[in-house]
Amino acid sequence: MLNHPLRRTVLALALAALSAGALAQKSARPQAAPWPTKPLRILVGFPGGSTPDLVARTIAEPLSKALGQPVIVDNRPGAGGNIAADMVAKATDDHTIGVMINGNMTIAKLLNPATPFDPLKDLAPISLIGTAPLLLTAPASAPGNTAQEFFLAARNAGNKWSYGTPGVGTVGHIGMELLKTKTNIDPVHVPYPGNPQVINAMLSGQIQLSLLPPGLAAAQIRAGKLKAIGVTSVGRSSLVPEFPSLDEGGVTRGFQLEIWTAAAAPTSMPKPIVAKLSALISEIARTPEVRQKLFQQGWQVAGTSSEGLANRIKADTALLGGVIAMRGIKAE
Repeated sequence: MLNHPLRRTVLALALAALSAGALAQKSARPQAAPWPTKPLRILVGFPGGSTPDLVARTIAEPLSKALGQPVIVDNRPGAGGNIAADMVAKATDDHTIGVMINGNMTIAKLLNPATPFDPLKDLAPISLIGTAPLLLTAPASAPGNTAQEFFLAARNAGNKWSYGTPGVGTVGHIGMELLKTKTNIDPVHVPYPGNPQVINAMLSGQIQLSLLPPGLAAAQIRAGKLKAIGVTSVGRSSLVPEFPSLDEGGVTRGFQLEIWTAAAAPTSMPKPIVAKLSALISEIARTPEVRQKLFQQGWQVAGTSSEGLANRIKADTALLGGVIAMRGIKAE
């Protein structure tokens, strides 16, 4: 029988051998491959050539270089972008994200309870890429030489006037309903398939006003075919600095409304991957080359962190959701 000191020594050596074996076995296990392991897919809920599509394609090439993998833009249009947003929400491959607009990431479920995803629960914010105010636009023959004179005519017209939007529940629709409550005007809503049809309706005199992206309306205004009433920003926008804001025109004080485009992932995507994508996309958006391209597309570059986008989602959901509830807006 071993004496106590010798027994302790043998036990210590045995334990050391076991520990060394365990460490060797652990180090021999295959390590997880660095992400990404395959091409990254960016889903876009609108057709090729649309604003979100152009944004996605603008960031795709530099993002591909940064990741060392192809970045594929996959257009899945329909339901105001919600078809693609739902696909993003349900993706489980850790290599699928989306480039979306306000509504997909804020009020989709509020507008239609049957929407198959909940943006606040099923989408993880990556980065707010670009923002833009809207431009209240009217036919060139619209009455008044100032915003205040135009709104006086609009109040006198009551529901004899109408306004156009690219659909029920769009920011143009909700924004106009908010503007109606703040200015006591009452034009009737007429939805169209898209903003090009809205512009054609104004050019032909079928409708009297609309909130449009500056990039779409500015060319017609500069050509004298449409009239700018005011921009939905507190100050003038760098996108169209020649046009005054509604706030500046004395119509509404502090009125601010923007459209935006952002990148989002499914909440199932690991947080380190979301953080990596957030850092890369925000940095890419703020590079001089990409910033210039986005500006030409009609965007003021934001390039925020995921937290910055989350804060914007929270604020816009409260603002637009309040209008939805107050005006009883439903998109079913």
